[in-house]
Amino acid sequence: MRLSPDDRPSRFRNAPERPEPSRQLRNPPKRDKRGSSGGGGGGKRRGRRRRSLLGGLFYWSMVLGLWCVIGVGGLIAYHAAQLPPINQLTVPKRPPNIAILAADGSLLANRGETGGRTVTIGEIPPYLPKAFVAIEDRRFYEHFGIDPVGISRAVVNNLRGRGGVQGGSTLTQQLAKNLFLTQERTAARKIQEAILALWLERTYTKDQILELYLNRVYFGSGAYGVEAAAQRYFNKSARSVTIAEAAMLAGLVQAPSRLAPNRNPDLAEKRAQLVIAAMADQGFITQAAAKTALTAPAEVPERVGAGSVNYAADYVMDVLDDFIGAVEGDVTVLTTIDSKLQASAETTLVDALSAQGSKLNASQGAVVSLAPDGAIRALIGGRDYTKSQFNRATAARRQPGSSFKPFVYLTALEKGMTPDTIRDDAPVSIKGWEPENYSRSYRGPVTLATAMQHSLNTVAARLIQEVTPKEVIRTAQRLGITSALQPNLSLALGTSEVTPLEMTAAYATFANGGQSVLPYVIREVRQTNGKVVYARKAAGLGQVIQPQQLAMINTMFNGVMNGGTGSKFNIQGWQVGGKSGTTQDYGDAWFVGFTAKLVTAVWVGNDDNSKMKRVTGAGLPGEIWGKYMKAAHVGAQPIPLPGGLWQGAPRQLDQGAPVADARQPEAPPPTSDRAWVRPAPQEKNFFERLFGG
Repeated sequence: MRLSPDDRPSRFRNAPERPEPSRQLRNPPKRDKRGSSGGGGGGKRRGRRRRSLLGGLFYWSMVLGLWCVIGVGGLIAYHAAQLPPINQLTVPKRPPNIAILAADGSLLANRGETGGRTVTIGEIPPYLPKAFVAIEDRRFYEHFGIDPVGISRAVVNNLRGRGGVQGGSTLTQQLAKNLFLTQERTAARKIQEAILALWLERTYTKDQILELYLNRVYFGSGAYGVEAAAQRYFNKSARSVTIAEAAMLAGLVQAPSRLAPNRNPDLAEKRAQLVIAAMADQGFITQAAAKTALTAPAEVPERVGAGSVNYAADYVMDVLDDFIGAVEGDVTVLTTIDSKLQASAETTLVDALSAQGSKLNASQGAVVSLAPDGAIRALIGGRDYTKSQFNRATAARRQPGSSFKPFVYLTALEKGMTPDTIRDDAPVSIKGWEPENYSRSYRGPVTLATAMQHSLNTVAARLIQEVTPKEVIRTAQRLGITSALQPNLSLALGTSEVTPLEMTAAYATFANGGQSVLPYVIREVRQTNGKVVYARKAAGLGQVIQPQQLAMINTMFNGVMNGGTGSKFNIQGWQVGGKSGTTQDYGDAWFVGFTAKLVTAVWVGNDDNSKMKRVTGAGLPGEIWGKYMKAAHVGAQPIPLPGGLWQGAPRQLDQGAPVADARQPEAPPPTSDRAWVRPAPQEKNFFERLFGG
């Protein structure tokens, strides 16, 4: 009997049968040439292993990529959370600019944080914005705020070391940085910059973004925006720049301090050439225009003068708040400044101080020139604005010396005296005060006209004692002097301090028919949309000198110019009035004078009150006044002084007879205005304090 496989125990029932040994030996398995068994079972197992490895790599790559996306997304979300909510995000207002214009509409100066007003794309040449696109972001009109192509190109070029280190920031990203972020270079800031760039692209059109960029980018030297830069470097509006100038401005933003054309013209020009080539390459300008721009590069004009217009601009800013309050947006201020007179006054003052200042120890000066109605035509606050911004024309209070005497004489005329009234020019002592004439000589009985013509101190001292210092102060204040005046007898000789602007305004009353004036510099203020914010209305303060007294005092002024301390500075064909002034210690020297066309005061001295070398008002200040006023009246039809001259005055004013020991002054005029004072012993300390030693 035999057991079949089905009769065996169950654990062996499904076991494969073993081939019979003899059969295995008789039929051995065949092997291929490589030694592997036939049938291919082992090759399939290796293929499955290879496919499993590739799948694993793909799987883990996907996992890693997913985690990277999650990480980057989280990083972006974190930095986005540091920004204001997108729905509340707004472009910050640009700081307002105040464009200050001369009376003829030419630009005097810009004031504000930006250095220039905003401009629109439509008002500037089309090649100006395209210059920035060509050199800073050639794919500006194609990308969505971030330029992957540009970033990739920059990375590749940086790795290859081509053209130095390159950045991939778009104009939109640069604008986002300028508007919202700091200038730090960190990964966090770059992420926020990209987020804000996407918001800008979604919110504004390409042209709006470009316009914002052009008005916010920094060009160095305190200039923000193309208008400020064009004015700063080329003395012209951005509306008038050439292709070469536009290229230089566009090239400048990469490194404003290093590429500034006024500092490094060669580097600025090389960069501008790259911009021009890029503009031509991208079809923004023709090859012919590019060739012309390359052969005629932009030039930065030299700045001439001492920058005196800035004194006038500073004064405008000082008073602007009184008329329009806080400035919220760009405004244009039309002033009364005559640019030609301003330049002439500056040149005359600077040239005179340069030629004689060192020799005479006179380091500073100021010039104020008004129309008879109070409109400021020229205002020079110092020798060089770049070295000192202190405005001596409006803020320096100095002793006016004998140029204050007309207020004493006018008070006497209003008390019933006339130019023919006689007073004694003789030594005088009033409670220990002993004023002397500069010449140390005396003429005896003289008319008031003669006394003013030759600036006789003794007569002025007697007059102020008669009319009282308080009455003289009332007269000076009525005519426009606002500084505090001390009610003492020495006031007659100009010992109380005043500003050049005050003195000029007070003298304007003599030139305009007796009307008191307030000096003014602003005629009109407009917003950029043309809306008038302020317009000056003619407003007189009324008659403060009666016609008869005005004719008398102007006759006396005219005598100074025709035979006295101002005779060298008379203006041919014009009725001119004027008065010089010098302080006791030669610390201040003045000349103030007028025609019916113009009123001008000139002051010369030192900021530290140090003594000059015998400089009198009829010397250096008179020379400056005469040269400037003669030039200002060239070609003008002579106009008589309002009210005319006093008909009761003698044709030939009494010039008196000096005594034998008269000492003539070093300065050239016939007599001097210097207020010599010999103090009495008991008053010595008082007068040392009064006259500075």
